[in-house]
Amino acid sequence: VQLQASGGGSVQTGDSLRLSCAASGRTFNSGPVAWFRQAPGKEREFVAADGRGTYYAASVKNRFTISRDKNLAYLQMSSLRPEDTAVYYCAADDRTFNTYYRYTQANSYYYWGQGTQVTVSS
Repeated sequence: VQLQASGGGSVQTGDSLRLSCAASGRTFNSGPVAWFRQAPGKEREFVAADGRGTYYAASVKNRFTISRDKNLAYLQMSSLRPEDTAVYYCAADDRTFNTYYRYTQANSYYYWGQGTQVTVSS
């Protein structure tokens, strides 16, 4: 599976963006799909995942929404803040995760997209 992330851009504080992640050659099936982000000088961090349920990092809960449809996954981001500035990556796997912890770990996912830059200015 190849993943292609898109939809990033430069926005102002409070704006919204929708990121998309397209899986080529197949659908996501029932395995988990997730978004991670990495800001300059920081480690990659979990943002949101969709699997047995939907899961969010505390910093984005009630502002971001993850969804998927066949071979597309989305991250709808609203009320954006400067601290949301990062490169956003989509990730997926074929296995079933049973714990919240696994959903939040980057090394749980086998498939990765190339990243899309989101810049939020104040």
